[in-house]
Amino acid sequence: MDHSPTPETRTVAAAAPPADRYGRGGDRAADRKLRVAAAVCGVLFLGLVAWLGGSYLLRETRLNGTVPTFQTVSDTEVQLQLSVRKSDGTSGVCTVRSQGTDGAVVGQSDFRVPAAGSSYVEVVTLRTTARGTTAELLGCTPDKE
Repeated sequence: MDHSPTPETRTVAAAAPPADRYGRGGDRAADRKLRVAAAVCGVLFLGLVAWLGGSYLLRETRLNGTVPTFQTVSDTEVQLQLSVRKSDGTSGVCTVRSQGTDGAVVGQSDFRVPAAGSSYVEVVTLRTTARGTTAELLGCTPDKE
């Protein structure tokens, strides 16, 4: 026995779907409002990302430092190399800290960065309250102009 659909059955299946079965048809005004709202939110988001990225880049290019090397000299001193890239004529302060073996902060100090030149490299001594096992740059802040 052949169970394939007959031509008459195919014609009935191709008929229009029942009314209101798939929701309201032609709700284009609501779709348009949704698209406009999504586009506005997208533009605002991209603007926020561009603003935050630009301010980050401007801040980083003015005064950007690292601590490439450090050495524990004694139980009360850590010597470190402070290396700062900066815009010529920009002075500021870089904050460095040291931690002990238990992770507690044993020393923290601010070091001045002079305005002359576009880079600053100096070996500085950080005084500690106990033996320091790290030397970490927390950040550099340019002086207010």
